[in-house]
Amino acid sequence: MDLRQLTTFHRVATLLSFTRAAAELKYAQSSVTAQVKGLEVALGVELFERLRGGIRLTPAGERLVPYAERILSLVDEARDSTTGWAEPSGVLTVGTTESLTSYRMPPVLEFFHHRYPLLQLALRPSQCAQTCEALRQGAFDMGFLMEADTEHPGVQTQVLGREPLVAVAAPGHPLASVRRVSTGELRGARVLAPEAGCAYRGMLEAELNSGAARSVQLLEFGNIESVKRGLAAGLGVSVLPEMTVSDAVAAGTLAVLDWEPPFEVYTQIAWRRGRRLTREMRVFLDRTVQFMAQDRPQLQLVG
Repeated sequence: MDLRQLTTFHRVATLLSFTRAAAELKYAQSSVTAQVKGLEVALGVELFERLRGGIRLTPAGERLVPYAERILSLVDEARDSTTGWAEPSGVLTVGTTESLTSYRMPPVLEFFHHRYPLLQLALRPSQCAQTCEALRQGAFDMGFLMEADTEHPGVQTQVLGREPLVAVAAPGHPLASVRRVSTGELRGARVLAPEAGCAYRGMLEAELNSGAARSVQLLEFGNIESVKRGLAAGLGVSVLPEMTVSDAVAAGTLAVLDWEPPFEVYTQIAWRRGRRLTREMRVFLDRTVQFMAQDRPQLQLVG
């Protein structure tokens, strides 16, 4: 097997597109087709099934993918070991949520800007389900998830830590001075909706509606910053990741309510299952794990 053919096969298998693989590899599409055909001839099997409007891996192609990833990963490792650690470069496309983009990523981006100037991080706002699908399709290199589940079909994850959630309101809100706020009391307040599509919003709605006489409707209020402004104006209560409200709590514009969420979510970094980690992906993974392990503020209840 020729390494160039194997690299081309792996890219086509990841993207399930000869055209997109040719664009990423900067080859003519005819060259990509010829390389895959050459590999098929060398192995004596068909690796892709040509369909109307697309392609898919044959059983033989699916069996080859993990071997290709292991071989190419070993080639990268051998190159790094022999020539020394080269400077990471190129574009790394990362799917991420609003809360992580705004409150966790700035120091990571600043570090990479100064330490690895040749590596461009392209952050793509995305809900968790969309991020998983984009990873499976090869549209994202890596992605961040904030979910209760840590297992996702076709996606490999590393848990970065439990993401604390807190109920918050304006300091003058009636529930701000209540000890051991019950779910019923929370249900009786106007609840401002946190970011759409996130796992904790769905779990909050399920908790509020569990045993309720009538369905509880969350007040749609845009992004997290809009929710925080609405809370500070006394419009209601909300449940948000602790990291998103620590500044407002410290400034005294929001207060943490004495309510313990009966559910948990975990921040995770993810990539397509079976995909070999490039040098750039390994650097991003290692540094992000370090940064997020250090960024865990602890808030205090008022009163």
